[in-house]
Parts: sequence; structure tokens; C-alpha cells
Amino acid sequence: MSDLKFKDLVEPVVMNQKTALRVTVLGGGSFGTTMANTAVRNGCDTMIWIRDQDAADELNRLHVNRRYLADYPLEPTLRAESDLEKAVRDRDIILVAIPSHSFRNVLQQIKPFISAQAVISLTKGVEAKTFSFMSDIIREELPGVPFGVLSGPNLAKEIMAGMPAGTVIASDSELVRYAVQQALHSALFRVFGSDDVHGVELGGALKNIYAVAMGMAAAYKVGENTKSMILTRALAEMSRFAVKLGANPLTFLGLSGVGDLFATCNSPLSRNYQVGFALGSGKTLAQATEELGQTAEGINTIVQVNSRAKALDVYMPITAALHEVIFEGAPPLHIAVALMKNGHRSDVEFVLPHHEV
Repeated sequence: MSDLKFKDLVEPVVMNQKTALRVTVLGGGSFGTTMANTAVRNGCDTMIWIRDQDAADELNRLHVNRRYLADYPLEPTLRAESDLEKAVRDRDIILVAIPSHSFRNVLQQIKPFISAQAVISLTKGVEAKTFSFMSDIIREELPGVPFGVLSGPNLAKEIMAGMPAGTVIASDSELVRYAVQQALHSALFRVFGSDDVHGVELGGALKNIYAVAMGMAAAYKVGENTKSMILTRALAEMSRFAVKLGANPLTFLGLSGVGDLFATCNSPLSRNYQVGFALGSGKTLAQATEELGQTAEGINTIVQVNSRAKALDVYMPITAALHEVIFEGAPPLHIAVALMKNGHRSDVEFVLPHHEV
């Protein structure tokens, strides 16, 4: 299983517009469903794997995902499948939109059925305890399989409503990037390419932390000046941490960095923003999570990144303060104190010699 095999399988397809790419999306949440619907509209032979048989049958019968996207009709040729082997065998591209806590297990299940497919992560998170990103898990569980990550400011309901949006496909393989662009790129959904896999992936995972912070801030009715400072200090934290892990800081000036950060931190549609708002309104983490009814990756990411930042000696005051508020009983005002207590030299990361900002 290698990029050469993927080339033999896919190159004739992407060069011949009469032949449809075979795309499978694993995961029936809002974003997975949206990308499956986008692929269908692009002429791809598309399936979506939904673990629950009843939910898959309902989608096939009603052509709507009533749990996550009830107000948005789906393309009638989108097929839902609950049998994992049928969903992934003999497909060209596998898009994995599974929450981070189940990501590894699902890859282990599909391993016997993978031949020359490219596996693309749509998941913006970090695996608990191992601090593995989804690309790390793909490499570990599916060695030799061409892979990539897709990340950007992609609120599912806006894409379903036909509002213009863009995303980034990051892969070491030019062919993987091109194939994903063929499958998803359209007049209203632009797909840009990158070879900075970890940078793009880190942007998608880390921004969830600051969406929680912005939701909490919104509950306290902070002003625009404060929101702007949270966003820019968040960008500094993200890039500082990412560079420590070998990413390119310039990646964070693109869609998968500042673009995703801005969208997620400013939209009540964001799950992480909603959890932060609930926490800022005085609810417990358990209450906030139960009300949301979906996974908010930012909570787990706060735990993982806070621990990792301490181990790597990376200065991340917003992340540390969020951890103390959510898990250690500190008052929400603690975040504001952390935001204000340092930063008198330069507001732009990497401009001056090493310092705490």
C-alpha cells in the first residue's frame, strides 16, 4: 500500500471526468454529512458510513440527517451504509470524520479492507493520553497508506446552505491533494493544498481551545476590544506551540490557522463556543456537554495541550487558565488575569528574541 498504488488507482479517474471518484465518508455527524453531500454534488460515487443501522436506513429513506442537519435536504444519490466493510472496500478516497476518542478503533476495523485508498482525516482533535494527532494515528494503524488532513473554517450548516467557504487539504502526496480537490472543490467550496500536515492539523485542533474561551467571554458580554485581544493572543499561543512541534508558523496565517480560529471563535454554531458559553453562564461541564448532545473536541484538547505545553515548556497562558477554570475550580475571571499579566514587549510572535508574551 503506497502512493504508487494510489497513483495507479486514481490517476486514470481524476484525468477522466466521465469516471466518478469513489468516495466514502466515515461518520454521520454534521461535517461528515456535509462533505459527503459536497462530494455527491461534484459527481462522485459517494457513501457515508453510519454505525447505527436505523439511522442509515432513515437517511436513505428521507434523504436528510435528522439528528445533525434536519433543515438541509441531502442529495438523493448519497447512500448511507452501516456495514463498514461494504463502505470502505474498493473505494478511492476514505474521509474519516470520527471523534478523536474513536478514531484509532475505526482505523483498526477498516485495516483488513484497505487496499490502495487514500485516507483523509476530517477530525480536529488530539487523542487522549497519547497526544497523537489523527495523521499520527493513520501512520501507525495503516502504515504505507497515502494520507492527508482536511481543515479550515468549515461550519457545516453554512456550507450546506451554499455560503462560499474554503478549506485546506494537507498531504505529502501531490496526487492525494489533487484527488481530494477533484472530489470536493467547487464554485462555492474552494479546496487549497498544503504540504504542512502537522501545521494544518494543529491549527484545526488548537483553535477549539480558544473557541471555548471565546464562548465563556461572550457569556460575560465582553467588548470587541477584548475579543480581538483573545483572538490575537490565541494565534500567538497556537503558533508558538506548533513551531515547537516542527510546524511552519506561516501556515497559521492561512485558512487552517487564523481563518478557522476566527470562524470558530465568532460563531454560535461552533460546538466549542456553545460549551464555553454554557460554562460562562454558570453551568457545569457535565451540564454543558449533555445540553450540546455532540462532542466538543476543545475540552479534551485543553487537557492534552495544557499537559504537553508544560512538558515542552511552551508558554500558553490562555490554555493554562482555561484548564484551571474548568477542572481546578478557579473563577472565570482567572482567564482575564492570565491574558493581562504579561506581554509588554511585542504583540507579534517571532519578531523579537525569545520572550514570554
